Amino acid sequence: KVPHFREDEQGTLWYKNRICVPNVDSIRKLILSEAHNTAYSIHLGSTKMYCDLKERFWWYGMKYAVAEYVAICDTCQRVKAHQRPTDGQTERTNQILEDMLRAYAIQYGTSWDKCLPYTEFSYNNSYQASLKKSSFEALYGKRCRTPLFWNQTGEKQVFEPDIIQDVEQQLRIVRENLREGFALKVDDHVYLKVSQMRAIRRFNMKGKLAPRYVGPFKILEKKGEVAYRLELPPNLSGVHDVFHVSQLKKCLRVLEEQVQEDLTYIEHRVKILDTSEIVTRNKRIKMCRVQWSHRTEAEATWEREDKLKAAYPALFANQPI
Repeated sequence: KVPHFREDEQGTLWYKNRICVPNVDSIRKLILSEAHNTAYSIHLGSTKMYCDLKERFWWYGMKYAVAEYVAICDTCQRVKAHQRPTDGQTERTNQILEDMLRAYAIQYGTSWDKCLPYTEFSYNNSYQASLKKSSFEALYGKRCRTPLFWNQTGEKQVFEPDIIQDVEQQLRIVRENLREGFALKVDDHVYLKVSQMRAIRRFNMKGKLAPRYVGPFKILEKKGEVAYRLELPPNLSGVHDVFHVSQLKKCLRVLEEQVQEDLTYIEHRVKILDTSEIVTRNKRIKMCRVQWSHRTEAEATWEREDKLKAAYPALFANQPI
């Protein structure tokens, strides 16, 4: 027998108190996706994600697999800052929550506001390096259940982490990483950082939750020591194509299927659910409650019947005159 490994009555292989995940790519990707892309764990960083997963699962090279999965996530590359502000703990928390909301805005479109409770849950139930556990566990003494960790949470426990020493060590690591920087070369692909005003004027992106980065774009030429010329698409022909290295973030994987920047779509009517009349002083206005494609019945909207007949005559083709 191999130390720390055991097999239970159902044939499940365990490493200590963690389930051993077989070397099946689809199973491991499913676990990683559940821990990173769902509403209750929206695009966490690699450290938080690994610390959450290692309590329940084990496979050889899991830490590297988690880091690689997060590093090549296109949504994370677009919404997370390359160099985060360092002006206090409150600002850091706000930055994390803002990144999570940006990810929601990209993944769920206009319904991101409905996911605000998930943002609160995801943050409070994720691993905190300063506490060495989640905020929920620090407050209540046990973990909260999630669909990925639907097990008994156990009894409450009291803990006393050495917070100061751990935080100082983490700050040293961050400072060293920032000093080292990152190397770029011709033919690499990078994301381009855009300011809020430039995003509105040049890149047609509005709102505080607009992505921080656009791209990825290919590097055509290095200009001097700290600038690069990028291959921009035709719709950005009016933008100067040379950028300082501080505005770039290296893309570790180029998507095989390029996603267009404008992800809007045209909604089509599905059916009329109900009708009503609005009586004003001079006339009666007929209204129709319409269910649209990509939306549920709960998201149906009231529209004027005359405008619907003009825009969608086929919708009234089977109705008696």
